[in-house]
Amino acid sequence: MPLQGNQRTKLDDTDDNLFYSYPRFVTHVDEGFIQQLTDLYRERLKPNTRIFDMMSSWVSHLPEEMEFAHVEGHGMNEEELAKNPRLNHYFVQNLNANPKLPLPDSEFDAVVNCVSVQYLQNPDAIFAEMHRILKPGGVAIISFSNRMFYQKAIAAWREGSEGDRVKLVQGYFDSVKGANIPGFSKPEVIAKQSSLPSFMQILGMGGGDPFYAVVAYRQS
Repeated sequence: MPLQGNQRTKLDDTDDNLFYSYPRFVTHVDEGFIQQLTDLYRERLKPNTRIFDMMSSWVSHLPEEMEFAHVEGHGMNEEELAKNPRLNHYFVQNLNANPKLPLPDSEFDAVVNCVSVQYLQNPDAIFAEMHRILKPGGVAIISFSNRMFYQKAIAAWREGSEGDRVKLVQGYFDSVKGANIPGFSKPEVIAKQSSLPSFMQILGMGGGDPFYAVVAYRQS
């Protein structure tokens, strides 16, 4: 079911381009999360393939030992993207203003998105675009934790539990189908909830970031 208008709203409605204009050379999740994500990429991505790193920054968390034919980056901050050593090419675009990706059909073997899906106001349009640019059988890996720029996350994400957020992303994948669109495979959920009590997570104690990934394949 598509998001209702009020579910797509952000607390901070000022221009996203301004919010992301200052580079943030930090990682937005802890080492445990990053390790689990890199291991998942190692398992699901194949060497010498074409990767689209959507909503990227200065680091992609791809396995260091894996060589890819091409890694295309996208993000909101040119300085961050320019510092990312894994990107062969990148472009800057506000997907909330324009969800149409400037990329050819069936061009990529994988689309990855790390801790950014919560900011998409038109996720149905973006997931349709992900489907379009993937080759048949190509994989999409959407990973997230419980951290966010709260003021820029959509209401449906902010107000939901961690389980609700998993269901949201599953729903985004499921929204891509139609008379001539086979859509995505049944989304697979990989979840490792935080072992720390919630009050310790709120205090920012290390090692406690929950890890969630929703994975699906473009059906041919």
